[in-house]
Amino acid sequence: MLIAADKFKGSLTAVEVAEHVTAGLRRAVPGLAVSAVPVADGGDGTVAAALAAGFTRHEARVTGPTGVPVTATFALRGDGTAVVEMAEASGLQHLPKGVFAPLTATTYGTGELLLAALDAGATSIVFGVGGSATTDGGAGMLAALGARFLDADGEPVAPGGGPLRDLATADLSGLDPRLAKTAIVLASDVDNPLTGPKGAPAVYGPQKGASEEDVATLDAALAHYAEVLARAVGPSAAEHALAPGAGAAGGIGYGALVGLDAAFRPGIDVMLDVLGFAPALAQATFVITGEGSLDAQTLHGKAPAGVAAAARAAGLDVVAVCGRLQLPQEALAAAGIRRAYALTDLEPDPARCMAEAGPLLERAAERLARDFLV
Repeated sequence: MLIAADKFKGSLTAVEVAEHVTAGLRRAVPGLAVSAVPVADGGDGTVAAALAAGFTRHEARVTGPTGVPVTATFALRGDGTAVVEMAEASGLQHLPKGVFAPLTATTYGTGELLLAALDAGATSIVFGVGGSATTDGGAGMLAALGARFLDADGEPVAPGGGPLRDLATADLSGLDPRLAKTAIVLASDVDNPLTGPKGAPAVYGPQKGASEEDVATLDAALAHYAEVLARAVGPSAAEHALAPGAGAAGGIGYGALVGLDAAFRPGIDVMLDVLGFAPALAQATFVITGEGSLDAQTLHGKAPAGVAAAARAAGLDVVAVCGRLQLPQEALAAAGIRRAYALTDLEPDPARCMAEAGPLLERAAERLARDFLV
């Protein structure tokens, strides 16, 4: 049995999910051989999955999204591969509870975190983006890495996406030279462009506290930012603004594509490679995947869909565990998942379901084992 599940957000880490599923399986089938590859899709939880796979933990003190220092973690492997998660530095979890900063939140700390990875010896970086508090197009990140963004008076523009409306000139020549020798993969399940109806401000701004007026301000500011960058580095900057992934994490994807020469790949594909999923799959006869909510988003590049696709290609059966299930059986089958076991089937109260997720997951896994293994 191979357990390759993502976290249950707000209740269990991916490692804890695997532990509880294992316990439940072995209640029904004592001595069952079980292996686990906790997975992530590039969003929050990506570093934790890398650490579970044997990467070494590193910490850095960086600038949080509102300017308050925070401690951020990244993961590094002996071959020089680092996993850096922007949410560790610039994520929503670093905002004061209930207080958003849609116009002024900065990715500066993410740039500092990338520098820390370079200082630690990283020669290739998997850059997971998601869960951001920011909509600054990655300008803060690039500034921390040595870029200069100046207003008409030659002064640095203020942090955040809103002040980019005052941007007059951009200079990327001061970017840390080590970046040119570092392979950076932008790992994300988001394929939105930078601006427009499907861009970062319109689609994700409201989740970060942006009003309709804020969304319009941010969209115009990021469009202006892209125009200034096009004057600085050439037409590729305008092309990157339309590219899939440019709108990821408040446009930090755009900053990575333009300034870091990052290559965009679906986050789950990158992470399955980095975490050693293929060798584990080769030893498996049955696969269990899952995440907190199996819903329409799952089918668009989330971890369970990626795991199921790989397992189905290998001819293996896949079942899923989840907190709640919002997909019909036909959609599950189309994704390669034979059946899903939801905690809400055992405990319909969402609050209790989250609070008691571990024991409930063990019960669900025991039921799964009796259905498929006994």
